[in-house]
Amino acid sequence: MSNAMQRRLALAHRHVRMRVFRLPAVWRGMLWVALSGLLFTLLNTIVRNITLSLDPFQSQFLRYLFGVVAMLPLLWRQGLNAYRPVNLRGQFGRGAVHTAGLMLWFTALPHIGLADMTAIGFTGPIFIMIGAAWFLGEDMRADRWVAAMVGFAGVLVVVAPRLTGQGGWYSLVMLASAPVFSASFLMTKTLTRYEKPGVIVLWQAISVTILSLPLGLMNWSSPTAWQWLGFVTAGVLGSLGHYCLTRGFRVADISATQSLRFLDLIWASLMGWLVFSDVPNQTTLLGALVILASTVWIARREHRR
Repeated sequence: MSNAMQRRLALAHRHVRMRVFRLPAVWRGMLWVALSGLLFTLLNTIVRNITLSLDPFQSQFLRYLFGVVAMLPLLWRQGLNAYRPVNLRGQFGRGAVHTAGLMLWFTALPHIGLADMTAIGFTGPIFIMIGAAWFLGEDMRADRWVAAMVGFAGVLVVVAPRLTGQGGWYSLVMLASAPVFSASFLMTKTLTRYEKPGVIVLWQAISVTILSLPLGLMNWSSPTAWQWLGFVTAGVLGSLGHYCLTRGFRVADISATQSLRFLDLIWASLMGWLVFSDVPNQTTLLGALVILASTVWIARREHRR
């Protein structure tokens, strides 16, 4: 057998192996979304601690400013043309919507308990699934709704015993941020049809930084050295988290990935155990099992489909 024929056979064999072991698109989308949830959990832990002693809007501005800084090495390496958007107006439109959601979220953040914030925040997937059906034309499949509702029930199993209801009208402000964020994510799904994930992440960071600057300067105070380090870390985690989320939206229906969002509660419980030695109680373990069951079930359903 000639050397040329051997090379062709080797390339063909490698191509077949890659096809065999390549995960289905919906599973890859789910894994990207699950990874983004872990990164955002770490991010929210850092930012929430900072906002207890620093103005929320200043925290919002600095968090996204360092998101831009985190991507500068990629810009230096790949060049500006690699991150030139196809639709600049769409990028800033999405950034404006996301900034509005952040303003509501950061306003309520210091005034709401962690359990209340968790329960309210997890209404987002429901708004996203409704929007995906209405505006993106995705199928309103019953199994996706069942998985989302079961996952949300798992969240309530965990947080219901610790709900305080003491946030007052700030709870409504936090709730109002959920559909706004959902609109932002639906716009992201639309942008993935013609924009690369890295482009979307960079221009989101740029647009939110610019739009957050005026509010951030209103009550400016000098951050401590630890707070600066926290913002640097948050910038890296935020850029990586949004990249993973955008990759997930690019390869799968956005409604198919929403039950994975409830895994964030498991990541948060795991972080509390590892970092603060908070031993999960029975309701936390039960809720985690419910969320995992709904996630595994919908993943198998999507794979068979």
